[in-house]
Amino acid sequence: MRRVLTFASVLVLVLVVVVVVGVAGLPGVSTADPAATSMEPRSLDGKGNHPGHPGWGEAGTQYLRVATPNYADGLSEMVTGPSPRYISNRIFNDVGQNLFSENDVSQWGWVWGQFVDHDIGLRDQAPGETAPIPFDPHDPLEAFASDLGAMGFARTPAATGTGLTSPRRQINTVSSYLDGSVVYGIDTARLEWLRAGPVDGDLANNAALLLLPDGYLPRADARGDPATAPSAELFGGLVATPEVARIAGDVRANENIALLAVQTLFAREHDRIVAALPTSLSEEEKFQIARRVVGAEIQFVTYTEFLPALCVVLDPNHGYDPAVDAGVSNEFATVGYRGHSMVHGQFDVRFRRGTFTAAQLDAFRAQGIGMRKEDGQTSLQISLTVAFGNPDLLSEVGLGRVLRSLGQERQYRNEEQIDNALRSVLFQVPSPGMADQSACGQPVVQPGCFSAVQDLGAVDIALGRDHGMPSYNDLRRAYGLSPRRSFTAVTGEATAWFPSDPKIDPADPLDDPSILDFVRLRDADGHALRPLGPRSQEEAVSGIRRTTLAARLKAIYGRVGRIEAFVGMLSEHHVSGTEFGRLQLAMWKQQFESLRDGDRFFYLNDPQLARIDEDFGITFRHTLADIISLNSGARVPANVFGVAPSDE
Repeated sequence: MRRVLTFASVLVLVLVVVVVVGVAGLPGVSTADPAATSMEPRSLDGKGNHPGHPGWGEAGTQYLRVATPNYADGLSEMVTGPSPRYISNRIFNDVGQNLFSENDVSQWGWVWGQFVDHDIGLRDQAPGETAPIPFDPHDPLEAFASDLGAMGFARTPAATGTGLTSPRRQINTVSSYLDGSVVYGIDTARLEWLRAGPVDGDLANNAALLLLPDGYLPRADARGDPATAPSAELFGGLVATPEVARIAGDVRANENIALLAVQTLFAREHDRIVAALPTSLSEEEKFQIARRVVGAEIQFVTYTEFLPALCVVLDPNHGYDPAVDAGVSNEFATVGYRGHSMVHGQFDVRFRRGTFTAAQLDAFRAQGIGMRKEDGQTSLQISLTVAFGNPDLLSEVGLGRVLRSLGQERQYRNEEQIDNALRSVLFQVPSPGMADQSACGQPVVQPGCFSAVQDLGAVDIALGRDHGMPSYNDLRRAYGLSPRRSFTAVTGEATAWFPSDPKIDPADPLDDPSILDFVRLRDADGHALRPLGPRSQEEAVSGIRRTTLAARLKAIYGRVGRIEAFVGMLSEHHVSGTEFGRLQLAMWKQQFESLRDGDRFFYLNDPQLARIDEDFGITFRHTLADIISLNSGARVPANVFGVAPSDE
C-alpha cells in the first residue's frame, strides 16, 4: 500500500528554502554521506552542489581547462591562420550533397544534443572586442554574396583578472550541471516570471505550474509589457517582432522550432507532474518535486538513450565522487561539443489529408515551406532557414507533429561537412522581393536568395582562436591520445596529394571548385548512388570526392602540427560503430563522466527520487518516447533516437 504523507512529513520531504548541508536527512542515511541525502532542492545556479567547493559548477564561473591555452602572446592575443571562411569553403563545404548518420541516428541526436548543450553551457554574451571574419567575394570557391563585406564576430569577454598577467579565461554564464536550468532558468526573477501567479518579487505566492497558455511557452508579451519579460535571444525574422519570442529557462529557446519543441515538451512535463501530486501539498512543495523529477528525467534520457545512440561508452558508475569537479571544460564547450555537422537542414513533417485547412497550407507556403507528396503521404518541407527564429510556427504545425518528425529522418553524418543553412546563411532571412520563398531552401539552400553571409563553421574556427584552443595534436595529447604524424593518419585516407585529373587546375588546385565534386556515393548497404540524385539526398552515408580531405588539409595547413583543433577533430575518421573520431569521442567521454560523477544530485546518487516514487507514484524513469506520448499524444517508437517510418 502506498504510504500517505502527513503535511508535517511533506515539509521534511521538500524544503521550501535551500538548507545547509548537514541538516538531518532521511532515517537510516548518514548525514556525513556527501550524496543528496536531505531533500534540499538544487540551487537554481548550481551553487553549493559540492559541500566543500560551493562554487564548483556554479553559473558565472570560469570554464575549466584541460590543456594549456594557446595565445599568440601567451596571454590573450588570438593566433593567426588562414581566413576561417577560406577554410570553410574548402573543408566544410558540402556543395549541397547530404550525407547521413551511418548508424541510423535520428534527428533527435542533434536536437537533444543542443538541448543538453543549453543546459550546461553559455559563454558570456556581453559585447566584447570585435574581430570580424573576412569575406572574400572573389574566392573561386565562394558561392554566396554578401552586402556586408565581413562576417560579424565578437570575442568572448575575458574573465576578471585574466588576459593581462595570466592567460585569458572565459565565463560559463549558466550552471555546468545537467540540472534542468534550461527549463527553469538560473535566477529567481526568470523563474517567477515563468511560474503561474503574480510577478511581485515573492516566489512564495506563485503557483507550482509553469505558465503555458494554450499548452505552449508564453510569449514575451504574455504578462503585458514585453520589455519587462526575461531576456531572449532574437534570431532571424524575430528581430523585428521581439514581442512574439517565447520565454523559457534558457535565452536561446527560439533558435529553431525543434529546440523550442523540446523546451515546450519539458515545461508540459513539469505541469503534468504537478497535476499528479496530491492537492494537500503546498504549491512550493509540488513545484520542487516536479523540478527534481524533470531534472532527473533529462539526465536519464541523456545517459540511457542519447549517449548510447551515439555509441558513447562511459566507464562504470561508482556513485558521487567529491574529488570530481563537474564543471564544463573550455575545450569541450569550444571544440568537442560543437556538433554542427550533425544538424539536418530540413524538417520533414508528415501529416494526413484534412489536418490543415487550405488557408493554413497557403500560409505555410507564404513562409517558404514546401509541400511534398510521396507514397500517399504529404509532408511539410520546413527548411532550417524558415525554422530559425519562428516560434509561432511550432503551434501552427503542432507540437506532436514536430516531435514525431524528428525520429523519422536521420541526422547528418558527424564529419567535416556542414549544411549551408548553418555554414552560409545562419539566422539570415531571404532578400526582400523573392517571389517563391519556398525555393530558397528547397531542396538545398539557394545562394541567390540571400544578401548576407554568416558561417557557423567559420565562427567555430574563430571561437577556437578566441578561447586559446591548442592545436589539434596538442589537444589529442591533453586527452591522452598520441599525436597524428600525417594528414592521412588524421583522415584515414590513402593519399594527401591532389590527383592528376584533367578537371583540376594543376597550377592552383586549392582554388579549383571541382576539387569538391563527389565522384562516388554509397548508402548504408554499400549500394552506389548518383551524386545529387533524389536517392542520394535521402540515403547517402558515405562519399568520395575528387580530392581527399587529407590533400585539402595539407594544402591549407602545410604541416599536421598546424591543424586547428576543431578542423582536425571533425576530419578524423570514425571509430568503428560510433558517430565520432577518436578525439571527439574522448572529449565526450571525459565530460559526461564528470557531469555524472561530480553531481551530488545526479539521479543515480539521489535517494529522494525513490521516495517520491514510493509516496506519489511518480518516477523519473521515462524514456523520451514516454515523455512525448504523455505530453503531446503523438505516437512514436520506443526508441526515438533511431530512425523509424511514419505511421501518421
